Amino acid sequence: MSRTLKFVLAANLLALAVLAFAYPHLMVAPGKLIPGHKQLEPDCFACHAPLLGAASERCITCHKTADIGRLTTKGLPVRKPLTSTPFHQKLVNTDCVACHSDHSGVKRFREQGRFNHALLQKETLSQCQSCHKLPADSLHRQISGNCSQCHNQNKWTPATFDHDKYFVLDRDHNARCVTCHEGSNYSRYTCYGCHEHSPSSIRREHIEEGIRNFNNCVKCHRSADEHEGGKGGRGEGDDD
Repeated sequence: MSRTLKFVLAANLLALAVLAFAYPHLMVAPGKLIPGHKQLEPDCFACHAPLLGAASERCITCHKTADIGRLTTKGLPVRKPLTSTPFHQKLVNTDCVACHSDHSGVKRFREQGRFNHALLQKETLSQCQSCHKLPADSLHRQISGNCSQCHNQNKWTPATFDHDKYFVLDRDHNARCVTCHEGSNYSRYTCYGCHEHSPSSIRREHIEEGIRNFNNCVKCHRSADEHEGGKGGRGEGDDD
């Protein structure tokens, strides 16, 4: 390779490097910014650290953590907050780029569901309804609180709970949740919510059959069949 050619190549590389630093929004930007950041398009280093990418420390120079979800960057009240309760103040650390990105050429924002719940403070993790709307289907209208009984924060659907593993909701038992789970406490249940059930009548019926342990109904009865029975029902010591 001739010296002249090497000089031309070096000059071109130097020119590209200078242009990339002088006009990064024209040379290397992956797309336009969202409308709220449009005024920052000529100033890449308002958000990016040189050669290191976007930096959360630069985000909070405009977006004060204490005001996110409450006030705009100009100090005006947010007209339509994304959630009923601002949650950015409940993060364990300020890592904006863990959830947000910009530039329409890449993603305007990360796709829905990419929020990392591990960033939330421990006491905030169980307050799902402060950010998420309650499902409107007939089942969820009967339930209040404690979403984690059926869902997890890594993947909301499908739900992790299968009621048939514990009790089949068929025939007479296709009832409202609160019939068996009083106070929407799904870690406990009762069979005494129906008129034919009472502790005394159940005790009498089971004693007549020689069954002494019947504190855990679904251990033997997994459906609406009262004659279903199950192993362990006649034991002396196991009443859990």
